[in-house]
Amino acid sequence: MFVLAISGSLRSGSHNTRLLEGTRQLLPADAELEVFSRLAEIPPYSEDAEHEMPPAVAALKAAIAGADAVLIATPEYNGSIPGQLKNALDWASRPPAASPLRGKPVAVVGASTGLFGAVWAQAELRKVLKTIGARVVDRELPVAQAHETLGDDGLPRDPAAREQLQDILGQLLQEAQLLQARPAALAA
Repeated sequence: MFVLAISGSLRSGSHNTRLLEGTRQLLPADAELEVFSRLAEIPPYSEDAEHEMPPAVAALKAAIAGADAVLIATPEYNGSIPGQLKNALDWASRPPAASPLRGKPVAVVGASTGLFGAVWAQAELRKVLKTIGARVVDRELPVAQAHETLGDDGLPRDPAAREQLQDILGQLLQEAQLLQARPAALAA
């Protein structure tokens, strides 16, 4: 099982990237997680450039297409999704019928230094992903005051938050397994 992780933050030392990196420890032995590292290279979306796919966009779409599931960690900028993350999703959604996100299991978590743990950004991001056609796990993990609440391992120090993250991962992997089993059931 391959999980593509996307951090909505470009900042070095990002709490969201640390959270994704830490998540590896919670995956079962037969699962692998890779963090997409080229978000900053994706140019602004333009319909005029849609047919001249920039290399970073091609890499993102290929990574999504090759993944069994996608896990996105987002900070909150002005009560919503960071621009670079929304821009990447706009690219990945085009053309709509061929979007690698269509039907793909996706879960969203978020960390912020504020008190709300990027709750609004997570809700906005789930809305965008549902509009694109992804199979969105309808749960959230708000990691508030991440500079204090994330451990050195990148995971929440709070056992309840860690368990919540484990549950979200379990649901995400279960969705991916159901999709993998469906073609085999149809062929039988």
